[in-house]
Amino acid sequence: MIRSLTGYSTRRPWRVIIVWAVVGIFVTIVGQALVFRVTHTDSAGFLPPQYDAAAALRVAEEEFGAEPDANAVTVLVARRDGKPLRDADEERIKVAVRELSATRLQMPWTDEQIRGLSEDYSQVPRVAFMTNAPDRSFALLDARLRGNSTDPSMHSLYRVFHDRAEQEFGEAGLRTGFTGGLADVVDRADAEETTQTVVGLLVVGLIVLINVFVFRSVLAAFVPLFAVSVVGGTAVGTVVGAALLTGFDLDPGTPSMIGTVLVGIGVDYFLFLLFRFREELRRRPQEHDRLVAADVAGRVGTAVTSAALTIVAAFATLGVATFGQFRVLGPSVAVSVLVMLVASLTLMPALLAVTGRKMFWPSRILSEKAGRPGAAGRTGEWVARRPLLVLVASVTLLGALAAGVVGVRMDFSTGGTPHDTAAAATAREIAGALPPGVSDPTTVYVTADEDRTLDSRELEVVHRALSEVDGVGKVAAPVFDADRTAARLDAYLTVDSQSQRARDLVAGPVRQAVREATPAGLTSHVGGTAAVFADVATAVDRDLRTVFPVAAALIALILVVLLRSLAAPVVLMLAVGLCFAATFGASALAFQHIGGEAGVTFVLPLVLFLFVVALGTDYNILISDRLREEMAHGGSVRAAVARAVRHTAPAVATAGVVLAASFGSLAVNADPSTRQLGFATALGILLSAFVVSLLLVPAAAALLGRGMWWPVRVARVRRDGTSHDTAEPEGHRTEDRPLSRRP
Repeated sequence: MIRSLTGYSTRRPWRVIIVWAVVGIFVTIVGQALVFRVTHTDSAGFLPPQYDAAAALRVAEEEFGAEPDANAVTVLVARRDGKPLRDADEERIKVAVRELSATRLQMPWTDEQIRGLSEDYSQVPRVAFMTNAPDRSFALLDARLRGNSTDPSMHSLYRVFHDRAEQEFGEAGLRTGFTGGLADVVDRADAEETTQTVVGLLVVGLIVLINVFVFRSVLAAFVPLFAVSVVGGTAVGTVVGAALLTGFDLDPGTPSMIGTVLVGIGVDYFLFLLFRFREELRRRPQEHDRLVAADVAGRVGTAVTSAALTIVAAFATLGVATFGQFRVLGPSVAVSVLVMLVASLTLMPALLAVTGRKMFWPSRILSEKAGRPGAAGRTGEWVARRPLLVLVASVTLLGALAAGVVGVRMDFSTGGTPHDTAAAATAREIAGALPPGVSDPTTVYVTADEDRTLDSRELEVVHRALSEVDGVGKVAAPVFDADRTAARLDAYLTVDSQSQRARDLVAGPVRQAVREATPAGLTSHVGGTAAVFADVATAVDRDLRTVFPVAAALIALILVVLLRSLAAPVVLMLAVGLCFAATFGASALAFQHIGGEAGVTFVLPLVLFLFVVALGTDYNILISDRLREEMAHGGSVRAAVARAVRHTAPAVATAGVVLAASFGSLAVNADPSTRQLGFATALGILLSAFVVSLLLVPAAAALLGRGMWWPVRVARVRRDGTSHDTAEPEGHRTEDRPLSRRP
């Protein structure tokens, strides 16, 4: 199957390239236009229905008409001279509110949007008076704009509302400020736009420079990026199309996560092909380029397929998670990696067949002597001569880093808004006069059983119990639905609703007080940001205990099948497990123990486990495949290990640096959670490539010898010099015979 695909691609390369270009560009454009139709920004919507915050969301939607995509914007209105608001000012505010609520906002269309595919967010906003500051220094309004808060089109609509509100109140001599919800998102996006653009260009430039340095070639520097860009866009478009067809929602971060993953993985796979292609061209200078490309694509394609299927299997285990963001991330990444795998077996071999030796122009790298050891050769010889020392040193280093997991804490904060934005300044002004939770209340929903209506006296008991909780600054009067079967009470916390203190407060004293005060025949649920993330913490904790062992068992099973061994998978799983612990510990040291942050972001353990274990296994499969191949050529085991490291180290090292740079670009993000993910994943990839794959695993192979493939023995090379990577069961060894060696 694999050789059939690679063989066809190298025989008919232009057909393959044209199909990928046409289909890829079309799917990319359509996917970018439709992606915001399938992303869902409400974390409560990703919670299983049995959680309290999810139940509160259902009551809000069914009884009070709450819309999941209704973005809250808190508007501050104050006098320009800083004096308290007068009665005349408040009348002007009421007039302006009525005017804003009656005027339709028209979304501005740009060249990047496609009419008919891109969402049209034009609408009449809902604007209502919220409260006054105790000293009447300002008034707060609540504005609701419906749409996907991550969509740039929605950002454009918000700016239209922002400008119109400023103009409306400015004509009355009043100033405005905007914060909360959509205002935070837009200000954050604006603040990070330049940084993200610069970082993206730097990452691309770094990848190009690395390839130029390694291959000293123009085509080898740019062709992989071209191919990966086409395939990455195709993968995202495929995931978006699958989401539309199946009706499931994606987390807003999923498309960008896919893009980051595929840039790294795709360039990795292309590098594996390029290094082996260069090696075989040097060894077979008289053979036609396309024949060499076909042979290389078939050989490397097997290892790449094994590596890709390992990643697919690892992420597919997220399907058993209860938290929806994990449950949709897993299949999305799995589908994307499958698209990249197909490209690795078709598009990439076709590009090799078309370019041939010109891929390495203008360097003379193909005419250089292959016998020169270089850094890779010296590393291989050192590992082969001192395997025990290398093994102990590698384990000691990883173990020391893993010690950082002691005392680690999970942080469920959403990152907040950078302190230098207008939204953050407005939030600070509000917090100086009102409880921090006033713009994001914790909401208690009380519903009556069938054939009953709510009595105000029953709600008074709940209201009083909430008011007596330490940490609740104020509780608003209850608001009833039309038939008085449900009521809403807004509680304003004295702490930031996105903080750990707020989550502890809601999950403990608030819910306990509400539960104990709710009369018989009524049901109560606590919702809001703090309640949602308190339940997310519980769901994630349960998922970690489920996904980790399932993913580890599945990856181990795949390795047993792929490597046809029981010993080798044990070595690899122990190695990547230690690498995961080291990366997690180093992240805790950097951000919590030394950096002073509240903890590590709650998604880090799961995402790090999947990326470090799955992607690290990629490199381990590549080195293991080469170890088996070199051992099949006979001679001493340690000489085979030295050759395997020498030939594999350049590809693994280059691929590791490229992939780490891709993930490391996230480390400069203003959001602390994204910054931690970028740093940790980049570090994990580097440890996987340079410590585990190039040192620890080869050292273990040198010590275990051919016993690493127990209970199957690698067959020897035939006398005629042809290599066959078949296996012989122990107890049926062939006699050692004179072995021919490859040139």
